[in-house]
Amino acid sequence: MIITKGRLIAVDWMRTLAFVAMAIFHFGRDFEVLGLVPPGTTFGGLWDISARTIAGSFLFLVGFSLWLAHGSRFRARSYFKRLAVLIVAAAGVSLATYFAVPGAWVRFGILHSIALTSLIGLLFLRAHWVVTLAAAAAVFWLAPMLRTPALDGAWWMWTGLGTWVPPSIDYEPLVPWLAPLLAGLAFGQAGGGRLMQWGPKQPGQLAEALAWPGRHALSLYLIHQPILVAVVFSGAWVWRQL
Repeated sequence: MIITKGRLIAVDWMRTLAFVAMAIFHFGRDFEVLGLVPPGTTFGGLWDISARTIAGSFLFLVGFSLWLAHGSRFRARSYFKRLAVLIVAAAGVSLATYFAVPGAWVRFGILHSIALTSLIGLLFLRAHWVVTLAAAAAVFWLAPMLRTPALDGAWWMWTGLGTWVPPSIDYEPLVPWLAPLLAGLAFGQAGGGRLMQWGPKQPGQLAEALAWPGRHALSLYLIHQPILVAVVFSGAWVWRQL
């Protein structure tokens, strides 16, 4: 098994890839948020497909990592420490976007989704992978049929079962985003760890460098947007001065 510092390095590489894809997507979205391109430019079509693919890949990896970390033995202290960090980070994103983008602030984004689905994932931690995968399929295919106007509005938007929600620049509700997390968990339960043993036997500097962003994905997630906004805003200002 190719592990570095107690981790499967291939999983870190996959997290790095997902983070880079997300940063590229946000770079484009920031042009719209700052009013540099027409409204709706980064919504719909390939933009929506890429956003869903990126979010799904993150949640799949969270589910798989849940199994890697706690599949053999549930380590409560480690789990709840990570959960607390996620909750604080999610609240921070909501607060920051409330002031930065008041008309479409993040009420329930990817970090909120990771925190909630990680809790629900515990219910399936000791289940057979077939059961977990069946639950993932049910969330993806059947749960959306339960949508009802009774769950419209901000207080219920976390469920994903309403027929309308307030505008938000990031929205990953329980339905259907619990599905990729459960799929990742099922992948681990089915022995997916054996498929992730590829990579160099002795990771060198390049391999470690490529793994580094994946190991610090949460921290990078929290700081990358202010950096990107500053870059886009500064670039736009310089362009207008030319």
